[in-house]
Amino acid sequence: MKGNLYNLFRERFPESLTRPFIETPAGGRYSYGDLERESARYARFLTGLGLQPSDRVAAQIEKSPAAVFLYLGCLRAGLIYLPLNPAYRTAEIEYYLDDAEPGAVVCRPSDLAGMRDLAAPRGLQHIYTLDADGQGTLTEACGSRGDEFDTRRVSPDDTAVLLYTSGTTGRPKGAMITHGNLAANALALHQAWGWRPDDVLLHALPLFHIHGLFVACHCVLLNGTKMILLPKFDVPAIIRLLPKATVFMGVPTFYTRLLADPAFGRDVCGHMRLFVSGSAPLLPQTFDEFQQRTGHTILERYGMTETGMNTSNPLDGPRCPGTVGKPLPGVSVRVVNDRDQPLPAGEVGQLQVKGDNVFKGYWRRPEKTAEDFTTDGYFRTGDLARLDGDGYVSIVGRAKDLIITGGLNVYPKEIETCIEKLDGVVESAVIGAPHPDFGEAVLAVVVRAPGREDVTEAGILAALTQKIAGYKVPKRVFFVPELPRNTMGKVQKNLLRERYTDLS
Repeated sequence: MKGNLYNLFRERFPESLTRPFIETPAGGRYSYGDLERESARYARFLTGLGLQPSDRVAAQIEKSPAAVFLYLGCLRAGLIYLPLNPAYRTAEIEYYLDDAEPGAVVCRPSDLAGMRDLAAPRGLQHIYTLDADGQGTLTEACGSRGDEFDTRRVSPDDTAVLLYTSGTTGRPKGAMITHGNLAANALALHQAWGWRPDDVLLHALPLFHIHGLFVACHCVLLNGTKMILLPKFDVPAIIRLLPKATVFMGVPTFYTRLLADPAFGRDVCGHMRLFVSGSAPLLPQTFDEFQQRTGHTILERYGMTETGMNTSNPLDGPRCPGTVGKPLPGVSVRVVNDRDQPLPAGEVGQLQVKGDNVFKGYWRRPEKTAEDFTTDGYFRTGDLARLDGDGYVSIVGRAKDLIITGGLNVYPKEIETCIEKLDGVVESAVIGAPHPDFGEAVLAVVVRAPGREDVTEAGILAALTQKIAGYKVPKRVFFVPELPRNTMGKVQKNLLRERYTDLS
């Protein structure tokens, strides 16, 4: 691809721009012509504010067609789009504003006062609102602008999106994902999953992370076809709408909840071509039950914020439960030891990936970027994996101690820091435990100060609810006299995971 990612999409639009792009359950209809005009309005307005290429636009908004158009408008303007989870609390937003230094922020109308309070001491002047119906001060401001815009020329190496991820330090890092990264990954997925001219995607994922915003939307845009955009995951709505779709993408939690509904079965899925699962491991029993109930075999793939998708089970060929398939076109993977030496098939080691899909580095963190890349250009994923003789990859663990609950990333250190700031707490350890619905549940193991039995599970959970997003709040808090440690003083979380597996 040469230049702006939007131009690649534009080349794939249907010949008639009156063809549908987005439909909503509430009756909304948006064509490819609407996409072209609305994205132009946003691009024209944002550049009219004086924002220059590579300036950041932060968006903490609800899922909606307008949110998709805003993202595409930022692409066209050469701006860097920064999507933020609507569940983030004040302290979390403060960090992103300080680190990313956006030139403009778009938030929900209900969050406007709080966002202004955060923006004032930071000199951030451009704050606008956008609600789930596509209304707000941003829409009003764009109304008087024209609906034509010459998409800016950019290099494939220019950053298109800033997505924050974290690690064992708990300090979120901004992954700089380029126009070229996104294009390479979208083209590989479009090819690997055999998109057809009549495909319709049922979109139930959020738009603030890579799965929903890129994997799903980009495939539709490259295909020039339609998606049905659900505001959120809703089992009855999905069962009602699946007969109108051919492709569905979800996290394992989606599939366990669908299977829990007796109305979900073969008759509902008769029109479907492909079910894709990712963002967390799919349990073998879910894989088998889905196959038996529907006659469809879920296609599992593997990716991460910094790389997009790396591997996929085949469209044609065996989809092996417990594996995430083979490398996508243009992606190289290897499993290595601590010295970056490739290991024989079947041995567990550290997974590394290389390809045009891999991000160019962490925002203002050159030292971390250098640390996470090998001398020959492979990215250290931090995941532990096994590569079999047929080239299938199995993820067996996460070296970075990441917890994935309901398809969302949770970084223990961030939660531990919050807990340890509470009065009466000495230290804590946050772990993931198997959960039949979420895949993993967040648990906290806490050491209280002597004589502080007034520090309770309910009190800790109530305090955390005010500080962090709900999906990060532990399902349970357990109290111990001390945390288990090895001879080097490191907390042995493996022992805690063995001990705390029952959530009842």
